[in-house]
Amino acid sequence: MALVNGLPFSINVEKSVEAAGYDGILFISAAKPGTEGPAAIQSAIAKAYQIDKAVASDGAVLAVDLPAGRVVYVPVSVNPDFDDVRSFGESGKKAIQRALKAGVKTPLVILSPYANFPYCQLVTLLGVFEALYVNLQYREDRPEVFPKVKQLGIYSTQPKKIDQIVKTAVALENGRYVARDVGGSDPERMAPPKVEEYIRAAFKNEPVSIRVISDLSVFEKEYPLFAAVNRAANEIERHRGRIIILTYEAEAPQETLFLVGKGVTYDTGGADIKAGGIMAGMSRDKCGAAAVGGFLKAVAQLKPTNVKVVGIMSMVRNSVGENCYVADEIIQSRAGLRVRIGNTDAEGRTILTDPLCYAKEEALKSVNPHLMTIATLTGHAYLTSGCGYSIVLDNEAARRTENALLLSKYSEQIGEPFEVSTIRREDYRFHKGKVEGEDVLQANNQPSSRTPRGHQGPAAFLIMASGLDKYGVGSASPIKYSHLDIAGAAGDVPENATGAPLLGLYAKFFNQNLAQLADN
Repeated sequence: MALVNGLPFSINVEKSVEAAGYDGILFISAAKPGTEGPAAIQSAIAKAYQIDKAVASDGAVLAVDLPAGRVVYVPVSVNPDFDDVRSFGESGKKAIQRALKAGVKTPLVILSPYANFPYCQLVTLLGVFEALYVNLQYREDRPEVFPKVKQLGIYSTQPKKIDQIVKTAVALENGRYVARDVGGSDPERMAPPKVEEYIRAAFKNEPVSIRVISDLSVFEKEYPLFAAVNRAANEIERHRGRIIILTYEAEAPQETLFLVGKGVTYDTGGADIKAGGIMAGMSRDKCGAAAVGGFLKAVAQLKPTNVKVVGIMSMVRNSVGENCYVADEIIQSRAGLRVRIGNTDAEGRTILTDPLCYAKEEALKSVNPHLMTIATLTGHAYLTSGCGYSIVLDNEAARRTENALLLSKYSEQIGEPFEVSTIRREDYRFHKGKVEGEDVLQANNQPSSRTPRGHQGPAAFLIMASGLDKYGVGSASPIKYSHLDIAGAAGDVPENATGAPLLGLYAKFFNQNLAQLADN
């Protein structure tokens, strides 16, 4: 079952916990057991806590004198010194998982505010949605396992904004479905032509235009670095590359966002092959492009009135074979820079460069542009930030708007945090051509995890090889650019893809919309 245009269960906002049609209530609370929530639920939890203090940490499934008959209570543990709003999303996920084990098919979720985290109701609901997701291939092969529930009820102890919270959560989850489906599927199910097929279906009824480039002659002429990576895969029809351009445009945009996503459907390393068992999991190397598609889906559903968003999904398989590109090749980029290939396993920055150059050209004709690359780019980023965190790096034009700091601030509020890193002069020097006739060095011959400044350097390479360095703060037309390395946040096989950094991007670039959902 290839769901692309809506959640698979009905959602009802209820005005009472006594609403009919539910066989279980989910109660997620950070308050002391038995001190918050509807009276019948408070009483049931308080009685259970009197005889079992572990209820405060482990929760419980309890009988309750309400039409639903039972309550799944999950406490939220919050230490103000180091916890963040993710605790609510994790508890929402835990609650629905426990309810499913108990046999609940029509749950009613009770959302409660918490003073320190103004968006905890939204984050809790997103956690519930996350646990109800079934990966694309499993639901296609085994349709009987999907959906996990028939309907979902939502009740809030402070219902003033609940309708808008639910509407926003549904739009974001529809976007995360696209991002997870594309990012999490195996190398054959989401080979580039299959990605095109899926995306066309996903946006069939959305206010988004789609342009797909698949012609080899166009790749070779206009996207030569992409064409080099695609060379071996192009020998196999079902693996041939695609550049997918999605555009959402409001009537009077005040800002233009260009998102360029890395979509390596499988990364063998190419001629510099990934040896020693480290190739497994490389189907997740397309999560940057997947997030771009997902973000456009969410934008299309939310329909903001003041922005234009252009998403570019650079989809290619980094195959190894007799026609693969190799280190030492010198390839002239779309921007006219002569790039020496140092390592074919640095294919991510290679396939992003020419689409980024295209975005730069379009930015010069656009209102208040901001360019971004999104990629599971380096192991160094994973080692630097750890699991669950993305990294953002700004060029000087973006840094002067405090983009990275604001992205870090707002993304944390919605439970998808970023760490801030900095592009330094050493990064530009590292990638500067070393000899006459070599403008830019793509990479050294070491993994990023063994290269000093291994996640910062690629951002400088992308700026140089795309010609963005000609549009710095000292130029007549400065262009804001940010590089997002999501290697630590995208999700590892065999777990589901996360859809990151979709939520963080929404929180930052549509913060005025998000602010309307705050509990106050």
